[in-house]
Amino acid sequence: MADIRLGAHTIKSHGMKVARFHMHDWIILLLLGVLEIILNVIDPFYRFVGKDMMTDLKYPLKSNTVPFWAVPVIGIVLPAVVFIGIYFKRRDVYDLHHAILVITDAIKDAVGRPRPDFFWRCFPDGKEVYDNVTTNVICHGEKSVIKEGHKSFPSGHSSCSFAGLGFLAWYLSGKIQAFDRRGHIAKLCILFLPLLCASLVAISRVDDYWHHWQDVFAGGLLGFVVASFCYLQFFPPPYDVDGWGPFAYFQMLAETGNNIQGSTNTNPLTSRPSEVETVYVQSEQQVGIYMRDINPTLDAMETGRRD
Repeated sequence: MADIRLGAHTIKSHGMKVARFHMHDWIILLLLGVLEIILNVIDPFYRFVGKDMMTDLKYPLKSNTVPFWAVPVIGIVLPAVVFIGIYFKRRDVYDLHHAILVITDAIKDAVGRPRPDFFWRCFPDGKEVYDNVTTNVICHGEKSVIKEGHKSFPSGHSSCSFAGLGFLAWYLSGKIQAFDRRGHIAKLCILFLPLLCASLVAISRVDDYWHHWQDVFAGGLLGFVVASFCYLQFFPPPYDVDGWGPFAYFQMLAETGNNIQGSTNTNPLTSRPSEVETVYVQSEQQVGIYMRDINPTLDAMETGRRD
């Protein structure tokens, strides 16, 4: 029997259905965005900073090599451009980033670790002032600068970069089937490019004296772990034979196959045992999903043979 090719499931044909099905996800997304704003407004925990601790906090106050506005571009827009290029719905990656931002800022506010350049944030004129009893610092710098100085752990740049670009690395590994056991080094190089970019962002935070190395390591680990969980929630592992597509797509194929088989068996005069298999076809001419009937009797009739 001739192969039956499934029609394309575009945003125009299935967009409203998907939007209605995931309405609760968008509501949670909005709430997470509000929570992110609140966590950025409230003051962090002001950890004790004694005079003897200032030796490790006298690094120069520098500007950011990677500015704050560039983090969403690197962690969200850059992966989204790749996803759009292969017609991927971006909802998952936005969920990911709002979640990772909330986790990062919640930990920042709770820990309150001073940044490596805290001395110059606290004493911009270089004149040190300490409490005579507790020896705690008495800062006389700009309030907003001091507040930001207590948000060292973990690194937000690192967590967001590894969340977005780590998700992109997972995504590409499935799409190009990097673990197909054929030993293509070029595929691994493609996967390492997003991770290399995220690593460079993380290293810049140490070079700029905005974070300790422990902050960067924890932020990167946090971002990549969350990216991994989010990817495996929607996609099979990249080494799986079906690792190129999301779970929802294969579920749709199974439901479509059942509908085709059910409609064939509704007429008792034309009903017959049917065997249907789903085949992923990839060649130089075409890439797509096909459903074909593998009933041997019908195949023999179509070819003019009689058993």
